[in-house]
Amino acid sequence: QVQPVESGGGLVQAGGSLRLSCAASGGPLSMYGAGWFRQAPGMGREFVAAISWNGGRTNYADSVKGRFTISRDNAKNTVYLQMNSLKPEDAAVYYCAARRSNIVSSRGEEYGYWGQGTQVTVSS
Repeated sequence: QVQPVESGGGLVQAGGSLRLSCAASGGPLSMYGAGWFRQAPGMGREFVAAISWNGGRTNYADSVKGRFTISRDNAKNTVYLQMNSLKPEDAAVYYCAARRSNIVSSRGEEYGYWGQGTQVTVSS
């Protein structure tokens, strides 16, 4: 089974950019749909973006549409989240998740494989 591992988080000023990576071990990520979720302190988990296993379909939360881009490189077994024009409200722990389906889903309960998360901090 696949195990996602996130990287790329850090501290950035408002208006800046970060690229998160989600590398998978234990299996080919190309057989899994993937999603990014985030959780800020004291808040529930929030959907950010999702992508089908071949990258042909994507879905975004309204709050990040036009600023964030999800993509994948199956040859590298990696999914990316490019985050531009970051705002203080984007600060959270970002989690990568995978599901054994090609359907793009914003529902966290439909993902069976989760990474440990990477912290994104945005200073104003």
